[in-house]
Amino acid sequence: MPIRDALPGAGALAVLQRNFGVWRKLLVPSLLGNFGDPLLYLLALGYGLGHFVGRMDGMPYITFIASGIVASSVMNTASFEGLYSAFTRMSAQHTYAAMLATPLRVSDILAGEVAWCAVKGLISAVAIIIVASLFGAIQGPWVILALPVILLAGLSFGGVALVITALARSYDFFMYYFTLAVTPMFLFCGVFYPIQSLPPFAQDIAGVLPLTHAVALLRPLLTGHLPHEVLYHTGVLLLYTLVAYVLGWRLLSRRLLR
Repeated sequence: MPIRDALPGAGALAVLQRNFGVWRKLLVPSLLGNFGDPLLYLLALGYGLGHFVGRMDGMPYITFIASGIVASSVMNTASFEGLYSAFTRMSAQHTYAAMLATPLRVSDILAGEVAWCAVKGLISAVAIIIVASLFGAIQGPWVILALPVILLAGLSFGGVALVITALARSYDFFMYYFTLAVTPMFLFCGVFYPIQSLPPFAQDIAGVLPLTHAVALLRPLLTGHLPHEVLYHTGVLLLYTLVAYVLGWRLLSRRLLR
């Protein structure tokens, strides 16, 4: 198929609107989870562990970890949506097959799903920002600039997750992705401590992972500073988004149109 077929049309907005309509029915329990989880993290790690750590990277530990949790929440939320929820729509509910019976194309479905992953990541991140702000852990004039970064990070994580979904044959397959990708990024990409404390080879590995670049952009913005190397970190996240989208389009087209 020609690559121009990968370009989505207005149908992507219809897919996004459909997913939002379904999610809206579960609005209250979903938002409670978005507010409850960060509260537990901030209390247990920010205050509990922070009591022993004190300051890290020139800021209170609760401030350091709050910005990291925002970035990791985008990763977890966008990944879960692009994996389990998308796989359910594709294989269990056969929603994608029904969509393809309309004028929608695979590119519309994929673009709408990636956009929805980013929106879900944004919702989760904003909830954490609100909770952390109440603790005084997030402040400064640049918080509003974090929102487009959060959306971009959600696009990149959602796109990669949909590539995995296009390859998956069952829900069990996703455990490989979480074990080999999501959990290592959560632990080693700067959420809980600066990656400079890692051995050089581990820093090199962390440097090519998307969460590292999301943290590098979000932590300064959420703590009252402007980030360094903005074009570099943004470029890496854009590259993940574009490569994952094209690969996901090819894999989904092969799977859905065979």
